[in-house]
Amino acid sequence: MKIFFAFLITLVVSVEIKCDTIDWSAHQWQAPSATDSRGPCPGLNTLANHGFLPRNGSNITIPVVLNAINDGFNFQPINLLRIGAKLGLLTTDAEDSFSLNDLALHGTLEHDASLSRNDYALGDNVHFNETVFTTLANSNPGVDYYNITSAAQVMEQRLTEDKIVNPTLINTVKELSVRIVESGFYLSVMGNVTTGVAPKNFVQIFFREERLPLEEGWERPEVPIDQDSFDTLLSEITNVTTWAPSGEVICPWIRLQPEGEVVVVEGTVFKMEKVKRKY
Repeated sequence: MKIFFAFLITLVVSVEIKCDTIDWSAHQWQAPSATDSRGPCPGLNTLANHGFLPRNGSNITIPVVLNAINDGFNFQPINLLRIGAKLGLLTTDAEDSFSLNDLALHGTLEHDASLSRNDYALGDNVHFNETVFTTLANSNPGVDYYNITSAAQVMEQRLTEDKIVNPTLINTVKELSVRIVESGFYLSVMGNVTTGVAPKNFVQIFFREERLPLEEGWERPEVPIDQDSFDTLLSEITNVTTWAPSGEVICPWIRLQPEGEVVVVEGTVFKMEKVKRKY
């Protein structure tokens, strides 16, 4: 019997050790330098600030970004992440890598009505904007957490605000889908993918400082975030979200290259459009 209990204790200890095998001493937060590349995605910026991605934010390949997300957030390389990583390559003329700043190309992954960035048409769509973030920061009053319902309300409020200030707002089902994924992302990596609940202080540090709130008690999720759990969370957010397309562009579209003659996919129709980069 003693041998049996000793075996159980050994098993529990070994499982706990395996829950987080990250050497955090090698991934301390460092603020980016003036020459480091950073973009509109707080999650990827955070991974670069902690050294899961190259700290200079450049020469990022698909395997590098998928491994970084898995290592830093225990988020498995599900279909959505693989698609997003491949779309990242469309934001640059490089053959097999991108920089974080490349992701600011409007219309590929970057979108209007962000949770923490200004719209491309309104100015700086790369750096954190406290005024924009106030909508999320002040949501779900009276408690110390954000949840699925508050996340959906924030998306709706941000869209309402954008309709007032941005006459060129692009709001198709593609932008809605990206916003839902982003909302599910902060709820799951800063909180719990199963409950869809995340502590406010963790989420606010994540967005404002682009830092993992280790000192405040955040821990890398013990259970990997996988296809099933994340899809379930996204469905729950979608079910409580009220949305309708608006603006001149109704059909989903995507920009396929950064400059010059650019192919834009609008529904099933391909057309050529000239765009200028401002960064």
